[in-house]
Amino acid sequence: MFTIVLYQPEIPPNTGNIIRLCANTGAGLHLVKPLGFPLDSTKMKRAGLDYHEFAKLTVHENFEACLKALEGRRIFALTTKGKARPDKASFRASDVFLFGPETRGLPAEILDMLPAGQKLRLPMLPGSRSMNLSNTVAVMLFEAWRQNDYQGGI
Repeated sequence: MFTIVLYQPEIPPNTGNIIRLCANTGAGLHLVKPLGFPLDSTKMKRAGLDYHEFAKLTVHENFEACLKALEGRRIFALTTKGKARPDKASFRASDVFLFGPETRGLPAEILDMLPAGQKLRLPMLPGSRSMNLSNTVAVMLFEAWRQNDYQGGI
């Protein structure tokens, strides 16, 4: 199933919402340190409700360790610098979706590692800057899951 990677997430409720999303869709979740909050943050736990025990969560000390763990899998980055739309890509259940920190997005050195077609941008109205991280993850994950006929879902 799909994997979500949050690179240096900063806002605990966003990560809590994403934990709940991953638990309900079967997606794996990888967090790359440093995190902007302790993993036992009350705000994160509140947003994730009681879904933490159902999520497949892995924490990595750095991005290199994360890449090593996901070696051989396609990585798609969601970025306001992307040109490709998610609905124009063709996703496989083994794909990885990478998201940057809420206040600054993914660094250029990470984006430069990926082909242009794997840097995705959600459509927005002109003049819009960005969307909330947990909303973006949900839109992306459900588009990929839809393309795979909601494999494993009921």
